[in-house]
This record gives sequence, C-alpha cells and structure tokens, in this order.
Amino acid sequence: MGQRVLVLNASYEPLQLISVRRAIILLLQEKAEIVEATEQRLRASGFALDVPLVIRLMRYIHIPRNFRLPCSRRGIIIRDRETCQYCGEQPGRTQLTLDHVIPRSQGGQTTWDNVVTACSDCNRKKGGRTPEQAHMLLRSKPRQPQYIAFALLCELENHAVWRKYAFA
Repeated sequence: MGQRVLVLNASYEPLQLISVRRAIILLLQEKAEIVEATEQRLRASGFALDVPLVIRLMRYIHIPRNFRLPCSRRGIIIRDRETCQYCGEQPGRTQLTLDHVIPRSQGGQTTWDNVVTACSDCNRKKGGRTPEQAHMLLRSKPRQPQYIAFALLCELENHAVWRKYAFA
C-alpha cells in the first residue's frame, strides 16, 4: 500500500498527503471521515473498511494565512496553470518562460507579485518593457498564493480524484 491519501480540513481545504495507514488510524479514531475511496477494501475479522483516497477532518484546523512560500519557477508555473499570461497559450511547462512584469532593468524584483509565465513569443515581444509600454495586457494580476496547500497543487493536479480539491 504505497499510495497516499489527501487530507482535507473540515472546510474541504486541502491540507496534506498522508499514508493510507495514517488515514486508517484517523478514521478509526473518528477524527476523520471518508470523502472518496478506492474500489479496494481492507478486511479484518468481522470488519471491513474502504481504502480511502480523500478524507476530511471532523474538526477545523486553523492555518496561518501569513505563511509565505518562496517564489520559484515551479510555483509560478503552477500558480499560472501552465498558461502564458499574455496570449493564453499552453505550450507546455518546458516551453514557458518567466517574465518580470516590471523588468529587472527598471527595478522590478523577482517576487510573486511581479513574475508571470509567458510563452517565448510573448516574452520576446514584451522585451525589457512593462506590459503597458509593450501594449500587452496581462490575463490576471500576479499575486502570492494565499494558502499553504498551494505547495500540494502539482501533486493534486496529477491525480484525477484529487484535482477537484485543488482550488477548494
């Protein structure tokens, strides 16, 4: 049983991935409930339990909102959903570049609020200018992700059952 289980807060916000063993313990202690399960069942004498894929905690866990994730290429690409923030194309993760909205040559920093994904064509077209100077519009204003589970997004996006909880 090398698979993992997605743990949701009582509010259905993704918290973490844990082992099936740890999930079973939380279920048996009645600290969590099964939201989604696999087709498999665990059996013991006079007892059977679905193997969980997603569980929800019975009590809400407060998550500090001032948690700051470091700004990284991977994080920016996940936040922008592998989409050029100028033209909307999705050329694939390896074909995307990072663009400083306010160019470094004009004092722009490498921060969540100033870096977006861009396809090579849009990045070349924009060059060392701001979007306004290049007459290009941003599809969305870049900002820092607001919840801790953002760190899980890449893994959540890769599992069909978990995907729907990625932006709960």
